[in-house]
Amino acid sequence: MSFKLSILIPVYNERTVLEASLERVLAAPLPENMERELILVDDCSTDGTWDILQRVCAGHPEMQLFRHAKNQGKGAAIRTALGYANGDFCLVQDADLEYDPAEYPVLLKPLLDGRADAVFGSRYLGSEQTRVLPFWHSRMNATLTLISNMFSNLSLTDMETCYKVFRTDLLKSIPIRSDRFGFEPEITMKASKRKLRIYEVPISYHGRSYEEGKKINWKDGVQALTTILHYWLIDDLYTAPYGRLLLNNLSGTPKYLDWIATQLRPHLGDEVLELRGGTGSLSSKLMSKRLRYVVTDKDPLMLHALANRFLRTPSVQVLGVDPASASDLEQFRGAMDSVVCVNVLEFENDPVNTLRAAREALRPGGKLLLLVPYQPWLFGSIDKPLGHLRRFDKSNLNAMLTEAGLKPSEERDFNRFGALSWFLYGKILGRKRIPKITLKLFDKSVWLWKMLDPVMPWKGLSLIVIAERVNDGRSTYRKEAAEAAAQSHADVTR
Repeated sequence: MSFKLSILIPVYNERTVLEASLERVLAAPLPENMERELILVDDCSTDGTWDILQRVCAGHPEMQLFRHAKNQGKGAAIRTALGYANGDFCLVQDADLEYDPAEYPVLLKPLLDGRADAVFGSRYLGSEQTRVLPFWHSRMNATLTLISNMFSNLSLTDMETCYKVFRTDLLKSIPIRSDRFGFEPEITMKASKRKLRIYEVPISYHGRSYEEGKKINWKDGVQALTTILHYWLIDDLYTAPYGRLLLNNLSGTPKYLDWIATQLRPHLGDEVLELRGGTGSLSSKLMSKRLRYVVTDKDPLMLHALANRFLRTPSVQVLGVDPASASDLEQFRGAMDSVVCVNVLEFENDPVNTLRAAREALRPGGKLLLLVPYQPWLFGSIDKPLGHLRRFDKSNLNAMLTEAGLKPSEERDFNRFGALSWFLYGKILGRKRIPKITLKLFDKSVWLWKMLDPVMPWKGLSLIVIAERVNDGRSTYRKEAAEAAAQSHADVTR
């Protein structure tokens, strides 16, 4: 198998060391069957660096060269370079001589072994040689790493290292907002929140003094602190959040997920199939004590998150499955005691088709555990950014279940306080999301809303339905039910 390494090189005013640095990058050893591409971004240099870059790149087809019209910073240059990366892995390389490209194989090994999603090269893990740096500069790095670890719950020794290598598909899926050196704490915090498997390896370091051209200063240290705090509070984790915003928000509301789990758990059998498991936040609360728990998704990023989360849980199997595809679900035909379908149908163009495919996965008498957005009149400005195509009422959902060969045995609306918040933010205020602080406060007070839910005098935000597979021998699809289902489906499809 062949691989490609994309080396992202931000450049700003480095004419004295640039050619020597690029020669080392071009000559650096790589693992067998790996090629390289160099993507250089000149951040509006003013010392002749641009002319040198043009001359050097003209003789090397593996180099791509771009230039910013105005100086923006290291993070902005990496963001530009990443947009042109075509490799399997991305490595950040400064254009100075502080880091040694000869250590690329050490950085890449955990990735090639399949153990890591990201590798950080640490200057403090006991490499063969490291230049002694000024005391206060070293203390600032150590302090920033400590604070980053406290808020990210990692145990890194060198958060501020330049040498960071990522799987390209994962790095491209993470939005990079910082323009300057805030890139380092930002990407670290987001990698932690995304639960990437991060490894550290020792590297040598030949740091420069400020007289020799070092650019980072105390202001960047202050910016790093604010960046750590900002991305500790804000979940800005995906470049394409369409449909994933709900997953991010739910992962930060564990008490609410516990509440959902308590509603579903009594109906689970020993062999369970979950459709669109997302990041696995709910799966982790349902899979306990099951002989077999199959959690699926159709999004490669979600599958990656699930695989990492359940890497050492032998009873959990992670599979790529489209819930609307009968062929994808054919492998489970008649094999499962339960199918969990939480926040799935609202995204599907043909919910009946998805319900029918779920039914075929069940044994006779098996149960479908369904949670959907309730009350079509609540459909508003929050639903649309989430990718919701509809909200449901009991009559149209029951008609769909009947058409799919499923018989509802229990149904109840759920989370009435949430319906009030959804109405306020989505229908009155026209917001596209509920603020994270509101979700946090809601989660902390779930114990109260659980107690009040049965007595609140309005309907809930969600509808929970437990439905059984109708035995084939006595399945009947009356014309009236089919016509009602078709009409209800037409009414709610948008």
